[in-house]
Amino acid sequence: MKTTIKKLDKSEVEITSGVEWVDFSKYEEKALERIGERTELQGFRKGKAPVAIIKENTNEMMLLEEMAELALQENYIKILQEEKIDAIGRPQISITKIGKGSDLEFKIITAVLPEMKLGDYKKIASTENGKAENKKEIEVDEKEVEKVILDLRKMRAEQARGAGHVGHEHMTEEEHKAAHPEIPESEYPEFNDEFVKTFGDFKDASAFKEKIRSNMKIEKETVAKDKIRLAIVEELVKQTEGVIPEILVESETDKMLYRLEADITNAGLKMEDYLKQINKTEADLRNEWKTDAEKRAKLQIIIHTISEKEKLAPTEEEIMNDVTKITEMYKDAEPSRARAYVEQMLENEKVFAFLEQQ
Repeated sequence: MKTTIKKLDKSEVEITSGVEWVDFSKYEEKALERIGERTELQGFRKGKAPVAIIKENTNEMMLLEEMAELALQENYIKILQEEKIDAIGRPQISITKIGKGSDLEFKIITAVLPEMKLGDYKKIASTENGKAENKKEIEVDEKEVEKVILDLRKMRAEQARGAGHVGHEHMTEEEHKAAHPEIPESEYPEFNDEFVKTFGDFKDASAFKEKIRSNMKIEKETVAKDKIRLAIVEELVKQTEGVIPEILVESETDKMLYRLEADITNAGLKMEDYLKQINKTEADLRNEWKTDAEKRAKLQIIIHTISEKEKLAPTEEEIMNDVTKITEMYKDAEPSRARAYVEQMLENEKVFAFLEQQ
């Protein structure tokens, strides 16, 4: 089916294309398999019902939409390669025609890599990496290890006391403190081989202590690495000029909103209740986040540009390995979203690893 490409403002393009029914219909079996993986039917374990049974119990439009998801995922990548479109970020896809026995037609708006006047990223990275405070050997002090051990001994003492006190869940904070006075250190369990085995299969107390030291060092190294990365990012964003596609800014705002919603849900609240509490609308939040979203979108373009220049793009095999892991772990994950996320994460990591070597 003919594909038309229309250039839009702010470094965006509109792709109009489709898939003929003879090819579109080939996605039916795979679509039914995917629906079956998340559908529970009486008499069958989840994901184990035969394809014919799944089809009988699936709404026609639901099946067509699942087929469209698969067709779009495959054909979008094909169109980008054939038309040599350097797309960046997650596209906005709308289906314009869908039906049994009918061709699939769709419209895609995506951002393309804009011309950016990049700062000297190698020099910026080299300057940050070379700073004296960033070259210091990371060490873990004995006092820090002892503090962790003391906290663990205190935790076990409190757990032991808690097991003997049941039915105090309706106490006020003051009543709870009165009923559970601070346990003196002399009553904490002794740090010995027997104690460390309550935390896992450790040979002895010294092996456990070494593990604490090792974990603390890794944590400190991660914090130090993140600090350098942040400094490089700040300077890169400051020294780079160019137009940021609006679709990328919207995409970054969507991600910020999604993370907030996930945090609120995990805390047992509802998004609408949270917005009432802070007396704001979703539009208010989006407006407040605009500057930050623009900065994130700009950074995404910078990273992608460096990746192109230095040939650091992740391979198809690397991408699909991670996409498979995500879709196996989260059955409801949308493959196109999973792919966009994986591509961005792998590209970020490769570019930062490159900058850290400067």
